[in-house]
Amino acid sequence: MSKFVMIIFGASGDLTKRKLMPALYSLYKDNRLPEGFAILGIGRTEYADETYRDYILNELEHFVTPAEVGMKEFCTHLHYLSIDPAKEEGYATLEQRLQEITGEKEPDNLLFYLATPPSLYGVIPLHLKTAGLNREHTRIIVEKPFGYNLESAQELNKIYASVFEERQIYRIDHFLGKETAQNILAFRFANGIFEPLWNRNYIDYVEVTAVENLGIEQRGGFYDGTGALRDMVQNHLIQLVALTAMEPPAVFTADNFRNEVVKVYESLKPLTEEDLNEHIVRGQYTASGSKKGYREEKNVPADSRTETYIAMKIGIDNWRWSGVPFYIRTGKQMPTKVTEIVVHFRETPHQMFHCHGGHCPRANKLILRLQPNEGIVLKFGMKVPGPGFDVKQVMMDFSYDQLGGQATGDAYARLIEDCIQGDPTLFTRSDAVEASWRFFDPVLRYWSEYPDAPLYGYPVGTWGPLESEAMMHEHGADWTNPCKNLTNTDQYCEL
Repeated sequence: MSKFVMIIFGASGDLTKRKLMPALYSLYKDNRLPEGFAILGIGRTEYADETYRDYILNELEHFVTPAEVGMKEFCTHLHYLSIDPAKEEGYATLEQRLQEITGEKEPDNLLFYLATPPSLYGVIPLHLKTAGLNREHTRIIVEKPFGYNLESAQELNKIYASVFEERQIYRIDHFLGKETAQNILAFRFANGIFEPLWNRNYIDYVEVTAVENLGIEQRGGFYDGTGALRDMVQNHLIQLVALTAMEPPAVFTADNFRNEVVKVYESLKPLTEEDLNEHIVRGQYTASGSKKGYREEKNVPADSRTETYIAMKIGIDNWRWSGVPFYIRTGKQMPTKVTEIVVHFRETPHQMFHCHGGHCPRANKLILRLQPNEGIVLKFGMKVPGPGFDVKQVMMDFSYDQLGGQATGDAYARLIEDCIQGDPTLFTRSDAVEASWRFFDPVLRYWSEYPDAPLYGYPVGTWGPLESEAMMHEHGADWTNPCKNLTNTDQYCEL
């Protein structure tokens, strides 16, 4: 096999220094990169190899804590080429540089990573094809969002299919690189006590929450053209729904797993006019105390109607899940940062025990926490010691730090390594991208056709618009607003 080279387009950008280089460094120090590997950064910023290495070394010391040995040695594998990725003429120079790095006439063991603005996603592969760099063993990783709507996603898929085979295309969603996301599958399919209960007969409803306690930072220009639905819901959240709802593959292979994901997307109940009006709540954070509102952020128009929060009720029309609502939400400037799935089981068919001592018997609840404090909690009722039958909800909890201190690992590191090894399991296939967009596209069209559709303000540091609570009340339910600690009670807690 020829020498492995990873080529990062957007090598001087934020994603590269914050995520990709720390991930590659962690693979390097664990001896999980191919022998003799090289990394070639591509960008418009002018760097010589040495100055780029110094720049990355400095950034690594910020983003890898504590600073570890071997960083300097890792940086000796870095190279840099200053070209404009949007212009075709630079790609002949790229070919020459790859020949110099590998010492090969037609280097083939190449991994292209597009850490660029989405506007270049459809441009770069065509230039690679023109330069003849789409060889048999090359692979390409594309960040989300993969398209801005169904039409643009289909167009992108056509472009990529004209340059690469599907096995060479890796559409990355770092959520699926998290150990706890993968552990949803292990929890469901490796434990015989839960799988028989995992259906409409025993589950009342499911919540999927992925919220942040930060705003848009310095990304106003990008975010205002994207919004929460494109940024989080169409990819991250619906992936978590798929992991929760999918059928077990007959054999766990990449294709079988991804087939089941697509089946979930294809089973999503099409959104009706009532759903668009009543079961989707979009919000935008407003100023509170010293914190700015979204419209006061840099590069955001003063009349912007871009959503920073969205909550939806969705249904899955299949045998297992018919009639079970899935409530999903994401938002910025929330009280805490958390990603979790909460499975609410049905009440017991007959309630023998009554409220005593301030405790009321409650339905069982399973919490699968992806970040932070990764772990799993099962809530169930137990009798309080003493006279009478005072039943209180207690918890069985598992935290990842119970696994002998083993680190959960970096999501980007896991996914890059999978790509190097040619394992596409945790990457999104073209039919899944289109199936997801097919479901969400009507929402974007509705907002476009009705620009005055409700957009609710919510103060920074709150749990979003009150209207999203009203949507849950239709089902006789409330959102689970978690504390920082996984093992929270349902009482008020300090955030």
